[in-house]
Amino acid sequence: MVFSSILFLFVYLPVVLVVYYIVPARYRNLWLFIVNLVFYGWGEPVYILLMVFSIALNYAAGLLIARYRLTDDKKARAVLTVNTVVNLALLIFFKYFDLLAATLSRIPGISIPALGLTLPIGISFYTFQTMSYPIDVYRGDTEEQKNFIRFGTFVALFPQLIAGPIVRYKDVASQLGTRRLSSEQFSSGVQRFAIGLGKKVLLANNIGALWDIYAAAPELSFAGAWLGALAFSLQLYFDFSGYSDMAIGLGRIFGFRFPENFDYPYCSASITEFWRRWHISLGSWFRDYLYIPLGGSRRGTPRLLINLLIVWAATGLWHGAAWNFVLWGLFYATLLIL
Repeated sequence: MVFSSILFLFVYLPVVLVVYYIVPARYRNLWLFIVNLVFYGWGEPVYILLMVFSIALNYAAGLLIARYRLTDDKKARAVLTVNTVVNLALLIFFKYFDLLAATLSRIPGISIPALGLTLPIGISFYTFQTMSYPIDVYRGDTEEQKNFIRFGTFVALFPQLIAGPIVRYKDVASQLGTRRLSSEQFSSGVQRFAIGLGKKVLLANNIGALWDIYAAAPELSFAGAWLGALAFSLQLYFDFSGYSDMAIGLGRIFGFRFPENFDYPYCSASITEFWRRWHISLGSWFRDYLYIPLGGSRRGTPRLLINLLIVWAATGLWHGAAWNFVLWGLFYATLLIL
């Protein structure tokens, strides 16, 4: 179910909103949790079990880490390590197993059949969201959430489930308990959602049709190649930015404040500035949970270069299950290093 579909706009969203504003405040998280799971399981109902398992895993990890953090750091670190490994294992299995199978099968004597699994919706986004929560609890950056429904609402919140932004628990912790609903915030959310919907339907979809024509052309002229590249760049931006706008707008409608994800990236004066403006929530996630723990720029130039290569290889792989994405990430790492 996509935000621009008739089913979402004229059936799912109105029903969710009407009930949300009618029920008492103490039941709103429960209602959101239920409809989040319906949204998530619409295409592949079996993956609701995966979502619930991920919620339960990280909820329990947060409680255990909070219990041991100040009294037994060794146990707290062990829980965090196991939790991180399990989260990454799930992501690798569902998203990257076929890539690994195809790669290893190139080695003589090894043959691993591909599973052809359907990719669970939003698994790259919610895995990063759930992983950051126990890490923040361990660091003391946030308190543990003792209410399972509130935590489940945070993980499966449908506005930002498909394409982000990647919302960290500590950024919405207080909002999960108490949210301010007002006509001004509601109208602001509707306006932001409409802008995002326009980007997606009026711009991205139509520019994408132009890109499809050039992508399928057997031969391209000089001008045609550049027009195709421009069409692809604009289609990619308006599609992703449009979804982020719709997510932020829907969040406001329900009383949440999500972080911005784009800041006019094509106006950037350098590649460094571009990546501070494009997919902001992903860049800040890799900075805080991979780049800085690796040492960042604090351990000399050689280590800095290695850290940049690692982070950008991971960034590329996060975007897609193909080695081309890793090369794409290393390409940007090279530009940033230069």
